[in-house]
Amino acid sequence: MTIIEGCDGECRPRVGVYALTSCYGCQLKLATVQKILEIANAVTFESFYMLSSASKMPADVDVAFVEGSVSTEKDLEELLEIRKHSRILVALGACSVNGGVQSWAEGELDYEELYSKVYGESKIDMKGLQATPISKHVEVDYYLPGCPPEEDEILYFISAFLFGTFPEPKDYPVCSECRLAGNPCILIERGEPCLGPVTTAGCKARCISFNVPCIGCRGPVPHDTAWFDSLALTFKNKGLSEEIVRHRFRIFGAHNPNLEPMLKKIYGGNK
Repeated sequence: MTIIEGCDGECRPRVGVYALTSCYGCQLKLATVQKILEIANAVTFESFYMLSSASKMPADVDVAFVEGSVSTEKDLEELLEIRKHSRILVALGACSVNGGVQSWAEGELDYEELYSKVYGESKIDMKGLQATPISKHVEVDYYLPGCPPEEDEILYFISAFLFGTFPEPKDYPVCSECRLAGNPCILIERGEPCLGPVTTAGCKARCISFNVPCIGCRGPVPHDTAWFDSLALTFKNKGLSEEIVRHRFRIFGAHNPNLEPMLKKIYGGNK
């Protein structure tokens, strides 16, 4: 099996790394992995502006990594072109996968209200849009979550493509890694609003290991396997209000369709 059409196994995969509206942290993480030189010798970077000004956009590539949310019309135009010129498209990081913190106001404030709060009466050159994950606009083949993704996950994804196979997503929560790390449960024992039970693993429970409650930057566990209602019930039993729980979930999960049904199931009534 090969990800390159018409290749006998000796070809170097063509890779593109692109950024929409984002902080560029995911690209920076990819560009600074310890084995980046080995990766560069194994693939052909057709587009990666952080590494080379000779990059092209769009470029015909076998694998495209796309960072950032669709927050402007220019973002959308570029994303559609990237999808047309890519055999495999990977959503890279929290903004691309879940919309990022810039989509926090989804469903609460419309674009005009957001614009007014940020820019007032000032004008900007580009037409802005309500921030959305790239999957709202194009087909996404694989999701690499994180803010930014972990180095070992980046290497795993690239290695999988190089060997002609495909990366498998994690379908278990941060809690699993937290228990393996030997951490006490700061949700149950201290009443902290930790989202570890419903957040996709991969970070090795780094924040919780430093006594910082998980804020869900890696997004909800896929395939609807996370126990949103059980976690919310625990929140409720700890005396946390519906608004506190909603606010916590929305930081990185404003586009999660399970959020409001879960809150209604546990707290009753409407928003």
